[in-house]
Amino acid sequence: MSEGVLETARQWLAQDPDEATRAELADLITRAEAGDQAAASDLRDRFDSRLAFGTAGLRGALGAGSNRMNRVLVGQAAAGFAAYLRERAGDETPSVVVGYDGRRNSDVFARDSAEIFAGAGLRAILLPRLLPTPVLAFAVRHLGASAGVMVTASHNPPDDNGYKVYLGGADDGAQIVSPADAEIAAHIDRVAALADLGAIPRSDGFEIADESVVEAYVRATALVAPAPAGAAGLTWVYTAMHGVGHETLGRVLETAGYPAPIVVEAQIHPDGRFPTVAFPNPEEPGAMDLAFETARAARAELIVANDPDADRVAVAIPDAAADGGWRRLTGNEVGLLLGWRAARTASSGTLACSLVSSPGLQTIAEHYGLDFSATLTGFKWISRAPGLVFGFEEALGYLVNPGTVRDKDGISAAIAILGLVSEAREEGRTLGDLLDESAATFGHFASGQVSIRVDDVSVIGKIMAALREAPPASVGSVAVERVEDLLLATEGSPSGDILRMWLDDGSRVIVRPSGTEPKLKAYLDVRGESAEDAAGRLNAVDAGVRAILAGAQA
Repeated sequence: MSEGVLETARQWLAQDPDEATRAELADLITRAEAGDQAAASDLRDRFDSRLAFGTAGLRGALGAGSNRMNRVLVGQAAAGFAAYLRERAGDETPSVVVGYDGRRNSDVFARDSAEIFAGAGLRAILLPRLLPTPVLAFAVRHLGASAGVMVTASHNPPDDNGYKVYLGGADDGAQIVSPADAEIAAHIDRVAALADLGAIPRSDGFEIADESVVEAYVRATALVAPAPAGAAGLTWVYTAMHGVGHETLGRVLETAGYPAPIVVEAQIHPDGRFPTVAFPNPEEPGAMDLAFETARAARAELIVANDPDADRVAVAIPDAAADGGWRRLTGNEVGLLLGWRAARTASSGTLACSLVSSPGLQTIAEHYGLDFSATLTGFKWISRAPGLVFGFEEALGYLVNPGTVRDKDGISAAIAILGLVSEAREEGRTLGDLLDESAATFGHFASGQVSIRVDDVSVIGKIMAALREAPPASVGSVAVERVEDLLLATEGSPSGDILRMWLDDGSRVIVRPSGTEPKLKAYLDVRGESAEDAAGRLNAVDAGVRAILAGAQA
Protein backbone atom coordinates (compact mmCIF):
# COMPACT_ATOMS: atom_id res chain seq x y z
CA MET A 1 0.00 0.00 0.00
CA SER A 2 1.38 3.39 -1.01
CA GLU A 3 2.31 5.45 2.03
CA GLY A 4 1.20 8.53 0.07
CA VAL A 5 -2.37 7.32 -0.23
CA LEU A 6 -2.40 6.28 3.44
CA GLU A 7 -1.15 9.69 4.53
CA THR A 8 -3.75 11.44 2.36
CA ALA A 9 -6.44 9.26 3.93
CA ARG A 10 -5.19 10.06 7.44
CA GLN A 11 -5.25 13.79 6.71
CA TRP A 12 -8.79 13.46 5.38
CA LEU A 13 -9.84 11.53 8.47
CA ALA A 14 -8.46 14.26 10.75
CA GLN A 15 -10.78 16.90 9.25
CA ASP A 16 -13.90 14.77 8.68
CA PRO A 17 -16.74 15.94 10.98
CA ASP A 18 -19.10 13.10 10.05
CA GLU A 19 -19.22 10.18 12.46
CA ALA A 20 -20.32 7.64 9.85
CA THR A 21 -17.68 8.43 7.23
CA ARG A 22 -14.98 8.76 9.93
CA ALA A 23 -15.73 5.24 11.13
CA GLU A 24 -15.82 3.95 7.55
CA LEU A 25 -12.47 5.54 6.69
CA ALA A 26 -10.76 4.61 9.98
CA ASP A 27 -11.65 0.96 9.39
CA LEU A 28 -10.26 1.05 5.84
CA ILE A 29 -7.01 2.64 7.00
CA THR A 30 -6.55 0.07 9.76
CA ARG A 31 -7.16 -2.82 7.38
CA ALA A 32 -4.90 -1.38 4.68
CA GLU A 33 -2.09 -0.86 7.21
CA ALA A 34 -2.45 -4.54 8.15
CA GLY A 35 -1.95 -5.59 4.53
CA ASP A 36 -5.60 -6.07 3.44
CA GLN A 37 -5.39 -5.71 -0.34
CA ALA A 38 -9.14 -5.13 -0.79
CA ALA A 39 -9.00 -2.21 1.69
CA ALA A 40 -5.90 -0.84 -0.03
CA SER A 41 -7.62 -0.98 -3.41
CA ASP A 42 -10.69 0.74 -1.95
CA LEU A 43 -8.55 3.53 -0.51
CA ARG A 44 -6.81 4.07 -3.85
CA ASP A 45 -10.18 4.38 -5.56
CA ARG A 46 -11.31 6.93 -2.98
CA PHE A 47 -8.16 9.08 -2.96
CA ASP A 48 -6.26 8.64 -6.23
CA SER A 49 -8.67 11.10 -7.85
CA ARG A 50 -11.24 13.71 -6.94
CA LEU A 51 -14.87 14.17 -7.99
CA ALA A 52 -14.62 16.71 -10.78
CA PHE A 53 -16.66 19.91 -10.56
CA GLY A 54 -18.23 20.64 -13.94
CA THR A 55 -21.26 22.33 -15.47
CA ALA A 56 -23.45 19.76 -13.67
CA GLY A 57 -21.71 20.61 -10.38
CA LEU A 58 -20.74 17.54 -8.37
CA ARG A 59 -22.33 14.11 -8.38
CA GLY A 60 -21.13 10.77 -7.05
CA ALA A 61 -21.50 7.98 -4.53
CA LEU A 62 -21.75 8.81 -0.83
CA GLY A 63 -18.74 7.83 1.27
CA ALA A 64 -15.41 8.98 2.66
CA GLY A 65 -12.71 10.25 0.33
CA SER A 66 -12.02 12.88 -2.31
CA ASN A 67 -13.69 10.71 -4.96
CA ARG A 68 -16.95 10.46 -3.01
CA MET A 69 -19.74 12.81 -1.86
CA ASN A 70 -19.26 13.70 1.81
CA ARG A 71 -19.13 16.64 4.21
CA VAL A 72 -15.45 17.38 3.60
CA LEU A 73 -15.83 17.51 -0.19
CA VAL A 74 -19.06 19.55 0.03
CA GLY A 75 -17.47 21.93 2.53
CA GLN A 76 -14.54 22.52 0.19
CA ALA A 77 -16.95 23.05 -2.71
CA ALA A 78 -19.00 25.57 -0.72
CA ALA A 79 -15.89 27.51 0.33
CA GLY A 80 -14.57 27.52 -3.23
CA PHE A 81 -17.90 28.63 -4.65
CA ALA A 82 -18.12 31.39 -2.04
CA ALA A 83 -14.68 32.65 -3.10
CA TYR A 84 -15.78 32.61 -6.75
CA LEU A 85 -18.94 34.58 -5.95
CA ARG A 86 -17.03 37.19 -3.94
CA GLU A 87 -14.53 37.60 -6.77
CA ARG A 88 -17.37 37.96 -9.27
CA ALA A 89 -19.33 40.45 -7.14
CA GLY A 90 -16.61 43.06 -6.65
CA ASP A 91 -17.74 45.47 -3.93
CA GLU A 92 -21.24 43.97 -3.68
CA THR A 93 -22.24 41.34 -1.12
CA PRO A 94 -23.23 38.16 -3.00
CA SER A 95 -26.34 36.24 -2.00
CA VAL A 96 -26.89 32.51 -2.45
CA VAL A 97 -30.00 30.41 -1.85
CA VAL A 98 -29.60 26.74 -0.93
CA GLY A 99 -32.13 23.94 -1.43
CA TYR A 100 -32.10 20.21 -0.78
CA ASP A 101 -34.14 17.10 -1.56
CA GLY A 102 -34.85 13.90 0.38
CA ARG A 103 -31.70 11.93 -0.40
CA ARG A 104 -29.39 10.77 2.35
CA ASN A 105 -27.35 13.67 3.76
CA SER A 106 -28.96 16.28 1.48
CA ASP A 107 -30.10 18.29 4.50
CA VAL A 108 -26.66 18.00 6.13
CA PHE A 109 -24.81 19.12 3.00
CA ALA A 110 -27.24 22.03 2.57
CA ARG A 111 -26.81 23.28 6.15
CA ASP A 112 -23.02 22.93 5.94
CA SER A 113 -23.09 25.00 2.76
CA ALA A 114 -25.29 27.71 4.29
CA GLU A 115 -22.97 27.98 7.30
CA ILE A 116 -19.86 28.24 5.12
CA PHE A 117 -21.48 30.80 2.78
CA ALA A 118 -22.47 32.89 5.81
CA GLY A 119 -19.00 32.45 7.28
CA ALA A 120 -17.52 33.83 4.06
CA GLY A 121 -19.62 36.99 4.43
CA LEU A 122 -22.27 36.10 1.88
CA ARG A 123 -26.00 36.50 2.41
CA ALA A 124 -26.99 32.84 2.67
CA ILE A 125 -30.64 31.76 2.45
CA LEU A 126 -31.63 28.17 3.20
CA LEU A 127 -34.99 26.96 1.86
CA PRO A 128 -37.33 26.03 4.72
CA ARG A 129 -37.44 22.26 4.16
CA LEU A 130 -36.77 19.60 1.52
CA LEU A 131 -38.29 20.80 -1.75
CA PRO A 132 -38.16 20.05 -5.49
CA THR A 133 -35.25 21.30 -7.58
CA PRO A 134 -37.56 23.61 -9.62
CA VAL A 135 -38.44 25.51 -6.43
CA LEU A 136 -34.75 26.25 -5.87
CA ALA A 137 -34.33 27.32 -9.51
CA PHE A 138 -37.37 29.58 -9.07
CA ALA A 139 -36.08 31.00 -5.78
CA VAL A 140 -32.81 32.19 -7.36
CA ARG A 141 -34.77 34.50 -9.66
CA HIS A 142 -37.58 35.31 -7.23
CA LEU A 143 -35.17 36.43 -4.51
CA GLY A 144 -32.79 38.13 -6.93
CA ALA A 145 -29.95 35.95 -5.61
CA SER A 146 -26.46 35.93 -7.06
CA ALA A 147 -26.50 32.14 -7.12
CA GLY A 148 -28.23 28.97 -6.02
CA VAL A 149 -27.15 25.54 -4.89
CA MET A 150 -29.39 22.47 -4.96
CA VAL A 151 -28.26 19.37 -3.10
CA THR A 152 -29.64 16.50 -5.18
CA ALA A 153 -28.61 13.61 -7.40
CA SER A 154 -31.96 13.75 -9.22
CA HIS A 155 -32.75 10.21 -10.47
CA ASN A 156 -29.31 8.69 -9.83
CA PRO A 157 -28.93 5.42 -7.87
CA PRO A 158 -29.83 5.48 -4.15
CA ASP A 159 -26.24 5.74 -2.87
CA ASP A 160 -25.49 8.91 -4.86
CA ASN A 161 -25.82 12.57 -4.04
CA GLY A 162 -24.84 15.77 -5.81
CA TYR A 163 -24.37 19.53 -5.78
CA LYS A 164 -26.02 21.51 -8.58
CA VAL A 165 -25.18 25.18 -9.13
CA TYR A 166 -27.16 28.08 -10.65
CA LEU A 167 -26.14 31.69 -11.28
CA GLY A 168 -28.34 34.77 -11.09
CA GLY A 169 -27.78 38.16 -12.65
CA ALA A 170 -26.98 37.98 -16.35
CA ASP A 171 -27.33 34.18 -16.20
CA ASP A 172 -30.97 34.66 -15.15
CA GLY A 173 -31.14 31.72 -12.76
CA ALA A 174 -29.83 29.11 -15.22
CA GLN A 175 -27.34 26.33 -14.54
CA ILE A 176 -23.72 27.23 -15.00
CA VAL A 177 -21.88 26.83 -18.29
CA SER A 178 -18.24 27.14 -19.27
CA PRO A 179 -16.06 28.97 -18.28
CA ALA A 180 -17.79 29.37 -14.90
CA ASP A 181 -17.35 25.66 -14.13
CA ALA A 182 -13.57 25.77 -14.56
CA GLU A 183 -13.29 29.03 -12.59
CA ILE A 184 -15.30 27.58 -9.70
CA ALA A 185 -13.32 24.32 -9.82
CA ALA A 186 -10.05 26.28 -9.57
CA HIS A 187 -11.28 28.03 -6.41
CA ILE A 188 -12.37 24.69 -4.93
CA ASP A 189 -8.96 23.15 -5.66
CA ARG A 190 -7.23 26.05 -3.92
CA VAL A 191 -9.40 25.58 -0.83
CA ALA A 192 -8.71 21.83 -0.78
CA ALA A 193 -4.97 22.41 -1.03
CA LEU A 194 -4.63 25.19 1.54
CA ALA A 195 -7.03 24.55 4.39
CA ASP A 196 -8.61 21.68 6.23
CA LEU A 197 -12.34 21.80 6.82
CA GLY A 198 -11.99 22.90 10.43
CA ALA A 199 -10.15 26.07 9.37
CA ILE A 200 -12.91 27.21 6.99
CA PRO A 201 -14.98 29.96 8.68
CA ARG A 202 -18.60 29.11 9.49
CA SER A 203 -21.51 31.09 10.81
CA ASP A 204 -25.07 30.32 11.87
CA GLY A 205 -26.02 33.77 10.59
CA PHE A 206 -27.74 32.40 7.52
CA GLU A 207 -31.43 33.06 6.86
CA ILE A 208 -34.16 30.48 6.51
CA ALA A 209 -36.56 31.46 3.75
CA ASP A 210 -40.18 31.70 4.77
CA GLU A 211 -43.12 30.05 3.06
CA SER A 212 -43.69 33.03 0.80
CA VAL A 213 -41.06 31.67 -1.62
CA VAL A 214 -42.88 28.36 -1.96
CA GLU A 215 -46.24 30.12 -2.17
CA ALA A 216 -44.97 32.33 -4.99
CA TYR A 217 -43.78 29.25 -6.90
CA VAL A 218 -47.16 27.57 -6.35
CA ARG A 219 -49.10 30.60 -7.64
CA ALA A 220 -46.88 31.03 -10.70
CA THR A 221 -47.02 27.33 -11.58
CA ALA A 222 -50.78 27.10 -11.17
CA LEU A 223 -51.08 29.79 -13.87
CA VAL A 224 -49.38 27.48 -16.39
CA ALA A 225 -52.74 25.76 -16.98
CA PRO A 226 -55.68 26.67 -14.71
CA ALA A 227 -58.11 23.76 -14.69
CA PRO A 228 -60.75 23.90 -17.44
CA ALA A 229 -64.23 22.41 -16.98
CA GLY A 230 -63.02 19.11 -18.41
CA ALA A 231 -60.86 18.51 -15.33
CA ALA A 232 -63.93 17.68 -13.24
CA GLY A 233 -64.06 13.98 -12.44
CA LEU A 234 -60.61 13.20 -13.88
CA THR A 235 -59.29 9.99 -12.33
CA TRP A 236 -55.53 9.88 -12.41
CA VAL A 237 -52.60 8.33 -10.57
CA TYR A 238 -49.46 10.03 -9.29
CA THR A 239 -46.15 8.74 -7.96
CA ALA A 240 -43.33 10.79 -6.46
CA MET A 241 -40.87 7.89 -6.89
CA HIS A 242 -39.89 8.22 -3.18
CA GLY A 243 -39.03 11.86 -3.86
CA VAL A 244 -40.12 15.34 -2.86
CA GLY A 245 -42.68 16.24 -5.53
CA HIS A 246 -45.96 15.33 -3.86
CA GLU A 247 -46.46 18.14 -1.36
CA THR A 248 -45.59 20.95 -3.77
CA LEU A 249 -47.55 19.43 -6.64
CA GLY A 250 -50.54 18.97 -4.34
CA ARG A 251 -50.54 22.67 -3.50
CA VAL A 252 -50.30 23.62 -7.17
CA LEU A 253 -53.17 21.26 -8.06
CA GLU A 254 -55.39 22.77 -5.39
CA THR A 255 -54.58 26.32 -6.52
CA ALA A 256 -55.11 25.50 -10.20
CA GLY A 257 -58.38 23.63 -9.52
CA TYR A 258 -57.48 20.06 -10.52
CA PRO A 259 -58.81 17.00 -8.69
CA ALA A 260 -56.32 15.33 -6.37
CA PRO A 261 -54.73 12.17 -7.77
CA ILE A 262 -54.85 8.64 -6.48
CA VAL A 263 -51.32 8.23 -5.17
CA VAL A 264 -48.97 5.27 -5.23
CA GLU A 265 -48.83 4.98 -1.45
CA ALA A 266 -45.61 2.96 -1.30
CA GLN A 267 -43.73 5.68 -3.24
CA ILE A 268 -45.39 8.93 -2.16
CA HIS A 269 -43.20 9.98 0.79
CA PRO A 270 -39.53 11.00 0.54
CA ASP A 271 -37.26 8.04 1.26
CA GLY A 272 -33.59 8.16 0.30
CA ARG A 273 -33.38 4.37 0.34
CA PHE A 274 -35.80 4.13 -2.64
CA PRO A 275 -37.01 0.73 -1.38
CA THR A 276 -39.46 -0.15 -4.18
CA VAL A 277 -37.28 0.62 -7.21
CA ALA A 278 -33.88 -0.61 -8.31
CA PHE A 279 -33.22 2.71 -10.02
CA PRO A 280 -35.42 5.77 -9.18
CA ASN A 281 -35.91 6.93 -12.75
CA PRO A 282 -39.32 6.69 -14.46
CA GLU A 283 -37.53 5.75 -17.70
CA GLU A 284 -36.06 2.60 -16.20
CA PRO A 285 -37.79 -0.78 -16.71
CA GLY A 286 -39.96 -1.62 -13.71
CA ALA A 287 -39.82 1.81 -12.09
CA MET A 288 -43.48 2.54 -12.88
CA ASP A 289 -44.85 -0.95 -12.22
CA LEU A 290 -46.54 0.09 -8.96
CA ALA A 291 -48.10 3.07 -10.74
CA PHE A 292 -49.46 0.76 -13.47
CA GLU A 293 -50.85 -1.57 -10.81
CA THR A 294 -52.52 1.34 -8.98
CA ALA A 295 -53.96 2.72 -12.22
CA ARG A 296 -55.42 -0.62 -13.26
CA ALA A 297 -57.14 -1.01 -9.89
CA ALA A 298 -58.53 2.55 -10.07
CA ARG A 299 -59.44 2.37 -13.79
CA ALA A 300 -57.56 5.64 -14.16
CA GLU A 301 -57.31 7.73 -17.30
CA LEU A 302 -53.74 8.91 -16.80
CA ILE A 303 -50.53 8.34 -14.82
CA VAL A 304 -48.09 11.10 -13.94
CA ALA A 305 -44.72 10.31 -12.34
CA ASN A 306 -42.05 12.66 -11.09
CA ASP A 307 -38.45 11.65 -10.52
CA PRO A 308 -37.11 12.06 -6.95
CA ASP A 309 -36.30 15.80 -7.17
CA ALA A 310 -39.33 16.48 -9.43
CA ASP A 311 -37.45 18.18 -12.24
CA ARG A 312 -38.58 15.47 -14.70
CA VAL A 313 -42.00 14.03 -15.41
CA ALA A 314 -43.22 10.84 -17.08
CA VAL A 315 -46.70 10.26 -18.48
CA ALA A 316 -48.51 6.98 -19.16
CA ILE A 317 -51.85 6.31 -20.84
CA PRO A 318 -54.13 3.28 -21.17
CA ASP A 319 -53.19 1.14 -24.17
CA ALA A 320 -54.84 -2.20 -24.79
CA ALA A 321 -51.94 -3.28 -26.98
CA ALA A 322 -49.35 -2.70 -24.26
CA ASP A 323 -48.26 -5.29 -21.75
CA GLY A 324 -50.39 -4.70 -18.66
CA GLY A 325 -52.69 -2.30 -20.47
CA TRP A 326 -50.57 0.84 -19.90
CA ARG A 327 -47.94 2.57 -22.02
CA ARG A 328 -45.42 5.13 -20.84
CA LEU A 329 -45.06 7.84 -23.44
CA THR A 330 -41.55 8.59 -24.60
CA GLY A 331 -39.91 11.87 -23.72
CA ASN A 332 -40.16 12.87 -27.37
CA GLU A 333 -43.90 12.14 -27.51
CA VAL A 334 -44.58 14.30 -24.46
CA GLY A 335 -42.15 16.97 -25.69
CA LEU A 336 -43.93 17.28 -29.05
CA LEU A 337 -47.34 17.50 -27.36
CA LEU A 338 -46.14 20.25 -25.04
CA GLY A 339 -44.31 22.01 -27.88
CA TRP A 340 -47.52 21.97 -29.93
CA ARG A 341 -49.40 23.37 -26.92
CA ALA A 342 -46.89 26.21 -26.59
CA ALA A 343 -46.80 26.97 -30.32
CA ARG A 344 -50.58 27.36 -30.60
CA THR A 345 -50.57 30.36 -28.27
CA ALA A 346 -47.22 31.98 -29.12
CA SER A 347 -47.11 34.85 -31.59
CA SER A 348 -43.32 34.83 -31.67
CA GLY A 349 -40.34 33.26 -29.95
CA THR A 350 -38.33 30.05 -30.04
CA LEU A 351 -39.04 26.36 -29.55
CA ALA A 352 -35.84 24.63 -28.44
CA CYS A 353 -34.68 21.11 -27.76
CA SER A 354 -31.43 19.25 -27.38
CA LEU A 355 -29.99 18.12 -30.70
CA VAL A 356 -30.62 14.46 -29.77
CA SER A 357 -34.34 15.11 -29.23
CA SER A 358 -37.02 14.68 -31.89
CA PRO A 359 -36.71 16.82 -35.03
CA GLY A 360 -40.51 16.99 -34.91
CA LEU A 361 -40.22 20.12 -32.76
CA GLN A 362 -38.62 21.98 -35.66
CA THR A 363 -41.55 20.94 -37.87
CA ILE A 364 -43.99 22.34 -35.29
CA ALA A 365 -42.03 25.59 -35.03
CA GLU A 366 -41.99 26.04 -38.81
CA HIS A 367 -45.72 25.26 -39.02
CA TYR A 368 -46.50 28.14 -36.65
CA GLY A 369 -43.86 30.55 -37.94
CA LEU A 370 -41.72 30.35 -34.81
CA ASP A 371 -37.97 30.16 -34.48
CA PHE A 372 -36.29 26.87 -33.63
CA SER A 373 -33.04 26.10 -31.82
CA ALA A 374 -31.24 22.75 -31.40
CA THR A 375 -28.76 22.92 -28.54
CA LEU A 376 -26.25 20.69 -26.84
CA THR A 377 -27.73 18.29 -24.30
CA GLY A 378 -28.80 19.85 -21.01
CA PHE A 379 -31.06 22.64 -19.85
CA LYS A 380 -28.07 24.85 -19.19
CA TRP A 381 -28.09 25.22 -22.98
CA ILE A 382 -31.80 24.86 -23.77
CA SER A 383 -32.71 27.56 -21.23
CA ARG A 384 -30.36 30.02 -22.96
CA ALA A 385 -32.07 29.81 -26.38
CA PRO A 386 -32.97 33.41 -27.36
CA GLY A 387 -36.68 34.20 -27.04
CA LEU A 388 -37.45 30.80 -25.51
CA VAL A 389 -41.12 29.85 -25.41
CA PHE A 390 -40.72 26.14 -24.71
CA GLY A 391 -37.85 23.70 -24.43
CA PHE A 392 -37.41 19.98 -23.91
CA GLU A 393 -35.04 17.05 -24.05
CA GLU A 394 -35.93 13.45 -24.70
CA ALA A 395 -34.85 12.34 -21.20
CA LEU A 396 -38.22 13.48 -19.72
CA GLY A 397 -37.20 17.12 -19.17
CA TYR A 398 -39.53 20.01 -20.09
CA LEU A 399 -39.39 23.78 -19.64
CA VAL A 400 -42.92 25.11 -20.10
CA ASN A 401 -42.72 28.39 -18.16
CA PRO A 402 -39.41 30.11 -18.99
CA GLY A 403 -40.61 33.36 -17.44
CA THR A 404 -40.72 31.64 -14.05
CA VAL A 405 -38.17 28.79 -13.96
CA ARG A 406 -35.08 28.72 -16.17
CA ASP A 407 -34.63 24.95 -15.92
CA LYS A 408 -36.56 21.77 -16.51
CA ASP A 409 -39.53 21.53 -14.18
CA GLY A 410 -41.52 18.33 -13.70
CA ILE A 411 -44.26 20.04 -11.70
CA SER A 412 -45.15 22.78 -14.18
CA ALA A 413 -44.91 20.20 -16.99
CA ALA A 414 -47.34 17.94 -15.09
CA ILE A 415 -49.79 20.85 -14.82
CA ALA A 416 -49.46 21.52 -18.55
CA ILE A 417 -50.19 17.86 -19.31
CA LEU A 418 -53.22 17.90 -17.02
CA GLY A 419 -54.43 20.96 -18.90
CA LEU A 420 -54.12 19.16 -22.24
CA VAL A 421 -55.90 16.07 -20.89
CA SER A 422 -58.70 18.14 -19.39
CA GLU A 423 -59.26 20.18 -22.55
CA ALA A 424 -59.44 16.95 -24.55
CA ARG A 425 -61.97 15.50 -22.09
CA GLU A 426 -64.26 18.47 -22.73
CA GLU A 427 -64.37 17.32 -26.35
CA GLY A 428 -64.78 13.65 -25.48
CA ARG A 429 -61.19 12.88 -26.45
CA THR A 430 -58.07 11.48 -24.78
CA LEU A 431 -54.35 12.18 -24.76
CA GLY A 432 -54.00 9.28 -27.20
CA ASP A 433 -56.31 11.14 -29.58
CA LEU A 434 -54.08 14.22 -29.31
CA LEU A 435 -51.05 12.10 -30.20
CA ASP A 436 -52.89 10.87 -33.30
CA GLU A 437 -53.86 14.42 -34.27
CA SER A 438 -50.30 15.63 -33.82
CA ALA A 439 -48.99 12.85 -36.06
CA ALA A 440 -51.61 13.59 -38.72
CA THR A 441 -50.68 17.29 -38.64
CA PHE A 442 -46.90 17.22 -38.36
CA GLY A 443 -45.89 13.72 -39.39
CA HIS A 444 -45.34 10.33 -37.81
CA PHE A 445 -42.07 10.74 -35.93
CA ALA A 446 -40.49 7.82 -34.11
CA SER A 447 -37.34 7.71 -32.01
CA GLY A 448 -35.08 5.05 -30.58
CA GLN A 449 -31.71 4.61 -28.93
CA VAL A 450 -28.84 2.15 -29.12
CA SER A 451 -26.40 2.08 -26.19
CA ILE A 452 -23.09 0.27 -25.80
CA ARG A 453 -21.78 -0.03 -22.24
CA VAL A 454 -18.03 -0.58 -21.90
CA ASP A 455 -15.67 -1.53 -19.10
CA ASP A 456 -12.82 0.43 -20.65
CA VAL A 457 -13.86 3.97 -21.64
CA SER A 458 -11.01 4.15 -24.16
CA VAL A 459 -13.11 1.84 -26.34
CA ILE A 460 -15.58 4.68 -26.83
CA GLY A 461 -12.86 6.96 -28.17
CA LYS A 462 -11.69 4.24 -30.54
CA ILE A 463 -15.21 3.75 -31.93
CA MET A 464 -15.69 7.50 -32.45
CA ALA A 465 -12.28 7.70 -34.17
CA ALA A 466 -13.14 4.78 -36.44
CA LEU A 467 -16.45 6.39 -37.44
CA ARG A 468 -14.68 9.68 -38.21
CA GLU A 469 -11.96 7.99 -40.25
CA ALA A 470 -14.40 5.93 -42.30
CA PRO A 471 -17.96 7.29 -42.04
CA PRO A 472 -20.61 4.77 -43.10
CA ALA A 473 -21.93 5.13 -46.63
CA SER A 474 -25.28 3.68 -45.61
CA VAL A 475 -27.29 2.63 -42.58
CA GLY A 476 -28.89 -0.65 -43.52
CA SER A 477 -30.19 -0.20 -47.04
CA VAL A 478 -30.52 3.61 -46.80
CA ALA A 479 -27.69 5.79 -48.06
CA VAL A 480 -26.09 8.37 -45.80
CA GLU A 481 -26.62 11.80 -47.39
CA ARG A 482 -24.16 13.71 -45.20
CA VAL A 483 -22.19 13.43 -41.96
CA GLU A 484 -21.62 16.36 -39.61
CA ASP A 485 -18.76 16.24 -37.11
CA LEU A 486 -19.64 18.65 -34.31
CA LEU A 487 -16.01 18.76 -33.19
CA LEU A 488 -15.59 20.85 -36.35
CA ALA A 489 -18.71 22.99 -35.86
CA THR A 490 -18.55 26.64 -36.84
CA GLU A 491 -18.41 29.28 -34.12
CA GLY A 492 -21.83 29.87 -32.58
CA SER A 493 -23.08 26.37 -33.39
CA PRO A 494 -23.35 23.49 -30.89
CA SER A 495 -20.02 21.71 -30.73
CA GLY A 496 -18.79 18.56 -29.04
CA ASP A 497 -17.75 14.94 -29.52
CA ILE A 498 -20.82 14.20 -31.63
CA LEU A 499 -21.40 12.76 -35.09
CA ARG A 500 -24.68 13.54 -36.81
CA MET A 501 -25.70 11.53 -39.90
CA TRP A 502 -28.55 12.43 -42.22
CA LEU A 503 -29.95 9.63 -44.39
CA ASP A 504 -31.49 9.92 -47.86
CA ASP A 505 -34.99 9.19 -46.54
CA GLY A 506 -34.82 12.01 -43.94
CA SER A 507 -33.88 9.76 -41.03
CA ARG A 508 -31.23 10.93 -38.58
CA VAL A 509 -28.60 9.15 -36.48
CA ILE A 510 -26.57 10.93 -33.78
CA VAL A 511 -23.66 9.16 -32.07
CA ARG A 512 -21.99 10.52 -28.94
CA PRO A 513 -20.35 9.36 -25.71
CA SER A 514 -22.57 9.56 -22.64
CA GLY A 515 -21.74 12.44 -20.37
CA THR A 516 -22.51 10.52 -17.17
CA GLU A 517 -21.93 6.81 -17.82
CA PRO A 518 -19.35 4.56 -19.58
CA LYS A 519 -21.60 4.29 -22.62
CA LEU A 520 -21.66 5.18 -26.28
CA LYS A 521 -25.13 6.28 -27.34
CA ALA A 522 -26.76 6.44 -30.74
CA TYR A 523 -30.03 8.39 -31.07
CA LEU A 524 -32.29 7.36 -33.93
CA ASP A 525 -35.05 9.49 -35.45
CA VAL A 526 -37.30 8.70 -38.41
CA ARG A 527 -40.44 10.12 -40.01
CA GLY A 528 -42.95 7.89 -41.74
CA GLU A 529 -46.18 8.10 -43.73
CA SER A 530 -47.99 6.25 -40.94
CA ALA A 531 -47.26 4.92 -37.48
CA GLU A 532 -46.58 1.50 -38.98
CA ASP A 533 -44.27 2.95 -41.63
CA ALA A 534 -42.34 4.93 -38.97
CA ALA A 535 -41.99 1.82 -36.80
CA GLY A 536 -40.65 -0.17 -39.74
CA ARG A 537 -38.14 2.55 -40.64
CA LEU A 538 -36.99 2.77 -37.02
CA ASN A 539 -36.44 -0.99 -36.80
CA ALA A 540 -34.37 -0.89 -39.98
CA VAL A 541 -32.23 2.03 -38.76
CA ASP A 542 -31.76 0.33 -35.40
CA ALA A 543 -30.45 -2.85 -37.05
CA GLY A 544 -28.19 -0.85 -39.36
CA VAL A 545 -26.68 1.21 -36.52
CA ARG A 546 -26.01 -1.89 -34.42
CA ALA A 547 -24.15 -3.43 -37.34
CA ILE A 548 -22.07 -0.26 -37.86
CA LEU A 549 -21.12 0.01 -34.18
CA ALA A 550 -20.22 -3.68 -34.03
CA GLY A 551 -17.97 -3.22 -37.05
CA ALA A 552 -16.32 -0.15 -35.51
CA GLN A 553 -15.38 -2.22 -32.44
CA ALA A 554 -13.82 -5.02 -34.46
